Amino acid sequence: MLAGPMNRNPHVAVVGATGAVGIEMIETLEKRHFPVGQLTLLASARSVGKKLTFRGTPVAVKELTAASFAGIDIALFSAGGGISREFAPLAAQAGCTVIDNSSAFRMDDHVPLVVPEINPEDVRSHRGIIANPNCTTAITLMALHPLHKAFGVKRVIASSYQAVSGTGAKAIEELERQVRQIAAGETPTREVYPHQIAFNVLPHVDSFLPDGYTKEEMKLQNEGRKIMHHPTLRASITCVRVPVYRAHSVAVSAEFERPITAEAAREVLGRSPGIDVVDNPAKNEYPLPLYVSGKYNCQVGRIRQDCALDNGLAFWVAGDQLLKGAALNAVQIAELLI
Repeated sequence: MLAGPMNRNPHVAVVGATGAVGIEMIETLEKRHFPVGQLTLLASARSVGKKLTFRGTPVAVKELTAASFAGIDIALFSAGGGISREFAPLAAQAGCTVIDNSSAFRMDDHVPLVVPEINPEDVRSHRGIIANPNCTTAITLMALHPLHKAFGVKRVIASSYQAVSGTGAKAIEELERQVRQIAAGETPTREVYPHQIAFNVLPHVDSFLPDGYTKEEMKLQNEGRKIMHHPTLRASITCVRVPVYRAHSVAVSAEFERPITAEAAREVLGRSPGIDVVDNPAKNEYPLPLYVSGKYNCQVGRIRQDCALDNGLAFWVAGDQLLKGAALNAVQIAELLI
């Protein structure tokens, strides 16, 4: 249960403030006019003293410690699973509500896993920690969940096209460096990925499991079941890293319990929050990561009846994984709290 009413102008902390998602969280709090009473920026010791701007004022980064959360109402965590496992329970014990962007607590039965457009009511059951879903899961479900409500999804077969920024700043630098090296006729060097990412695609996101899937690939099924309250959902995904800087895309084939047409799907999606239908192939209009970058809404297009599945629909969905896949979703959860 919620530990009483939330301060209307809460003291907010961002943990992992200097990372790509942390910076997006700070910008999203400002752009959405979240009623921050006081902002505290927390990171590792090496970032202490660095200043980030919020509402035109520089805010110095402080070191994350066990004592950091006294007096803080909401903490947005984006510093990796290890940091979350160590510090999120301490923050909750201090009376702070944690919104965690890592995978540490997503499948914990006592931690709500929330996409505000889908299951906002689950926030009410939190015990101090609320989990943000995997970025690819969140983007896919923005299109899949409205269709599930209308037609009842049974199973999904999908392939993701995931931007390098999902791996972090060093991966963006690696792609840029390799493009320059190849253009100069040099041999590309690699540090982040096991193979060259420039002008290539890697069918490998996250670590491999004994059954041959990767951890990332199982997240859509496992997290999708929890978010949509749909324990029998079946999903087979191949996650692919592509040489795109920002925004993930997913090609989805979904089979439903009830008959579905492309026209009916467009009508349902057209009135669903957080998703825009961009679907006019005659004018070469369909979702592109280049154009969805920086946008709050995800986009869905290439909507057509799937010719290989009964009651099947194929579609293409794209979204900014640093926003709806991470920072925006976290701030939307914070908005639910107040």
